[in-house]
Amino acid sequence: MNPMWLVRMARWARHPPGPRQVMLVVGVIAACLLIAWAGQSSWWPDWATLRPTRHHGIGLR
Repeated sequence: MNPMWLVRMARWARHPPGPRQVMLVVGVIAACLLIAWAGQSSWWPDWATLRPTRHHGIGLR
């Protein structure tokens, strides 16, 4: 873990974020979990899926 994260956690412990910032973080985490669930349960649309490509050598084609 980067030492800056420890500094950030200490600052959050001393000065907790406001309720709006907490709700924002909870909303972002919920959106990420929803997207992950949709991808695992085959509800993710085909147009939003990346197709694997083959790379020969260093250059991309």
